[in-house]
Amino acid sequence: MNEAIAIFQVEARENLELIEQGLLDLLDRPEDRDLVDAVFRGLHTLKGSGAMFGFDALAGFTHHCETAFDRVRKGEVAATTDLVSAVLAARDHMRQLLEDPSGDHGAAGDALLADLERAVREADGAAAPETPKAGATTWRVKFELPADAFRNGANPLALLNELRDLGEAHVVVDTSRVPPLSRMEPTDLHLGWTVTLTTEHGRSAIEDVFIFVMDEMTLSIEAVDAEAAAPQEAPQAAPQAAPQAAPQAAPQDAPVQAAAEPAQAPVSAAKPAAVAPAAPAAEPAEAGGAKAAKAAESVRVPADRLDELMDRVGELVIAQSRLSQISNGGTDVALRAVSEEIERLSGELRDTMMVLRMVPVSTLFGRFRRLVHDLARETGKAIELSTDGETTEIDKTVIERLADPLVHLIRNAADHGLETAEDRAAAGKPATGRIRLSAHQSGGEVVITIRDDGRGIDRDRVRAKAESQGLIEPGAAISDHDLLQMIFHPGFSTAAAVTNLSGRGVGMDVVKRTIEGLRGSIDIASRPGEGSEVSLRIPLTLAIIDGLLVRVGHGRYVIPLDAVEECLELSLDEDLRSRGRSFISLRNSLVPFLRLREMFDTGTPPELHQKVVVVSTGAERIGLVVDQIIGDHQTVIKSMSKLHSGLPTFSGATILGDGGVALILDVGHLVAKGQQQEAQMREAV
Repeated sequence: MNEAIAIFQVEARENLELIEQGLLDLLDRPEDRDLVDAVFRGLHTLKGSGAMFGFDALAGFTHHCETAFDRVRKGEVAATTDLVSAVLAARDHMRQLLEDPSGDHGAAGDALLADLERAVREADGAAAPETPKAGATTWRVKFELPADAFRNGANPLALLNELRDLGEAHVVVDTSRVPPLSRMEPTDLHLGWTVTLTTEHGRSAIEDVFIFVMDEMTLSIEAVDAEAAAPQEAPQAAPQAAPQAAPQAAPQDAPVQAAAEPAQAPVSAAKPAAVAPAAPAAEPAEAGGAKAAKAAESVRVPADRLDELMDRVGELVIAQSRLSQISNGGTDVALRAVSEEIERLSGELRDTMMVLRMVPVSTLFGRFRRLVHDLARETGKAIELSTDGETTEIDKTVIERLADPLVHLIRNAADHGLETAEDRAAAGKPATGRIRLSAHQSGGEVVITIRDDGRGIDRDRVRAKAESQGLIEPGAAISDHDLLQMIFHPGFSTAAAVTNLSGRGVGMDVVKRTIEGLRGSIDIASRPGEGSEVSLRIPLTLAIIDGLLVRVGHGRYVIPLDAVEECLELSLDEDLRSRGRSFISLRNSLVPFLRLREMFDTGTPPELHQKVVVVSTGAERIGLVVDQIIGDHQTVIKSMSKLHSGLPTFSGATILGDGGVALILDVGHLVAKGQQQEAQMREAV
């Protein structure tokens, strides 16, 4: 039962996300009936499944929201902004009731329901009610549920009761799908029903009865003449009068009799399908099995199991590297053949595992629609969020760690960047401010950009704040890039007052630390009066990468291969000539380079023919002088120990085939260091 409840909670969270997205869409398209139906279905499903698994508080609270949205669905009230916002707030309370069903949430829930009732009352009469049909119409309703309906929580008796609530109903059971007893699954549903319904309600009311099972079932609704329909029902319904005369017929008729019971009848009441009739049909059962097989193509797997599997794949890659080194050092042809085969298989397994961990960035961007909606209400500004590149994929671990930094950046864009409607009008801008989220892949990185069309960053205020905090000397020369990077300093804020959104100087420094912890980089650009743009460059994955193994002195290091542009040879004479300026000429452009041998203080003399590995992040690039390029290397990233975690030059470590350890260079940090060195040299000149 605990496992079933855990599955319910996972599915309920997904349902709540869909409800939230539907409500946010309704703010833009309040007349969209499909959206209204989708939100209503989500609320109804949450209420029913919550009651089934003992989440009574959740079911009871959701019932009030469902009732309110039922009036929207029927056209009695309009989907006003206040009503949708009230349901959004109620949705957050539903999430709390889901996560902590035993908590004391009564007072908060009562306040939310009062707001919802007020919103419904204000919206009452804003939409004309649906005109009922004049007079009664007779309908013949035929439906069959899938074989796994019971396992999915569907109750055909409840559907029959809802049809009876619409008017006078005569029910006949269809047993043609019931298989022989030897092939019968007790938990499968094999019955169908034909209902002759006379009601004043329209066809849409009948369809609403099946709104939550419509996708999986077979349904036919047609208007018929009442007198013509009656004779067709009589022959099949006759056994109801004398169930004792035909013992095997009683189970078939049981659902018809049970249809008169209350709607709370348990699912097990429909078990009469377990008794076989005299003339079964095999084909429908096989069709049901095909549907079940199709549903089994997708399997829900806990994220921690994927992480554990990724660790095992990493260990396999390390073991394979060791096996390759042993086989290459010997003369055993058979061993080398086995080694090559294992290398191929481990590479394919690694690639497959990487694909399993990749998720579209839309799962991240979708969370911020609600954030922007709430920010607009808090700030009183009209804000529009647009997204681009949602299909770009990135490692799920990276996605999880990017959520908080993006929240900070969007909140700052809304509070600091975007102006009020009055200020925007005075500047000749549209009243609605725009925040745009975009993502695209660039080599082994994903670039996520947050752009707004606000006032831009006031550089004078940034400089004044930096000088007051002692970050720069008054009047000191500083590049525009370095000045803008000041906003990521701990405790730095240019806000005039502390608000609920910002002003305490906490947040942007956390953004930078998180991005750097992901081995990424962050850049910012801003134009006064036009807005700001923050770009995050994040590696696709944090697990296994392709690296370039190099030697500096007696140590070996790994450079992420995606950051490598090209490799050049640096002779000893060229090395001596470049002393004091550390630049190389690369196709009519000067590229600064760093001598890693000196940075790491190896204490070894330079090799006769050193190599320069040119690396880049975005538009910035530098050269790294190494003693030897060993070759490509599948690098399983291991985190640094607590003792070494503060070293900015390295982003991790890996285990080599011979059991040795190689440190992974942080290309972003080295590029920044090289650019800083270049700026200092240019100033000196």
